[in-house]
Amino acid sequence: MKLKANNTNWWVVTDIDGTLMDHNYDLQPALPTIKWLNELSIPVIPCTSKTAAEVRDLRKNIGLNDPFIVENGGAIYGNDPSSKLEWELILGEKYEKLRSKLRLISSELGYSLMPLNDLSKLEISELTGLTGKAIELALDRQWSVPFLNPPDSYRKRLGEIASGLGATIYQGNRMSHLLAKGSHKGKAVIRLKEFLNQPDAKIIALGDSQNDLPLLEIADKPIVVPGKEGPNPFLREGISSGKFSLAPAPHSAGWSLAVRKIISDFEK
Repeated sequence: MKLKANNTNWWVVTDIDGTLMDHNYDLQPALPTIKWLNELSIPVIPCTSKTAAEVRDLRKNIGLNDPFIVENGGAIYGNDPSSKLEWELILGEKYEKLRSKLRLISSELGYSLMPLNDLSKLEISELTGLTGKAIELALDRQWSVPFLNPPDSYRKRLGEIASGLGATIYQGNRMSHLLAKGSHKGKAVIRLKEFLNQPDAKIIALGDSQNDLPLLEIADKPIVVPGKEGPNPFLREGISSGKFSLAPAPHSAGWSLAVRKIISDFEK
């Protein structure tokens, strides 16, 4: 199976929340660039903590047809070009098994970690800004358990306990995410290259938070997209060392400028 052919062999692999869109879920500044990439036959591959249900809805709304990585690398989905049927690559563990591990972690930690799915719809709306159908899509979890960030004093011990239970934790801007050990965005991109038999695809990766680190680290062109207050503290070391580039503006505006510069420079 192959993605659409393009002269550059670039893939744009992008986080969504805080990167492709701002925290009010606005991605309008990115839409002309997405259309431009489509005209160039350059794939735009969401790589996100969102659920498959959320990404399917987003793809339909903005005209994306390329594969997508969900729940921080827990699974990959795409559509067969001939049959249009959806395929699935499972990389993580089921939600129910991870929920059991989260309960064990809470017990050993001595601190009750609150899963997103246990919050009321009002609480979810206040935390995320989502409403109505969007909340239902966000709760359709299959491969990860998002939970409220605990106090920083618990962070180190939390990771140690999770590792001992065969799990890993990534911290996002709004929540932390429990996944199977070894599941992450970078591994998912590597697996997608293998599945599509495109080992030489070059990756432009864009992200804005700690859970994007594994994605940025495997990219040919890793780009940190800042928020309005600047880049995430977890990513500043990579920027200052020159390992990561910094987009010139927050959210989708910076996303667009950074992607266009890389592709335009390549085509010169």
